[in-house]
Amino acid sequence: MLILGIDPGYAIVGFGLVESAQGKYRMAACGAINTPAGVRLSARLWRIAADLEELIGQFHPDQMAIEELFFNHNVTTGIGVAQARGVILMTAEKMGLPIFEYNPSQVKQAVAGYGKAEKRQVMDMTKRLLNLNTVPKPDDAADAVAIALCHARSSTSLLQSLH
Repeated sequence: MLILGIDPGYAIVGFGLVESAQGKYRMAACGAINTPAGVRLSARLWRIAADLEELIGQFHPDQMAIEELFFNHNVTTGIGVAQARGVILMTAEKMGLPIFEYNPSQVKQAVAGYGKAEKRQVMDMTKRLLNLNTVPKPDDAADAVAIALCHARSSTSLLQSLH
């Protein structure tokens, strides 16, 4: 099972591809879709959709796991991220990719074993579970890998019944 994890954003969309088989995990790829600052939001959203379609077409993941939107303090940024997230969801649906959504606490619980774990702890466990030498870069890609790993490990995931 190849899982595409997505950390949504409109400047940077992190992605991570994790292969899951018989309780073992392997990172297949990770990276980021970057959109340039100073460009209209509509053009950035179009770039995200086009790049995501290309990514799905290249790797043919079986499922997509995406982080639910978490509003911090900057509502303006949150609106842009929500719009990007909508484009990401629409693109996955268009490509026939089953979508699973997780909130930040679920990701932390599934990866680090504690729903209020610090980011550093989640990244360290991601590295250990995937037997990596270093934490994936950029941070958005590392977050996306953790989201994919969450889906692979989550007891709330339908993935367990598919094996």
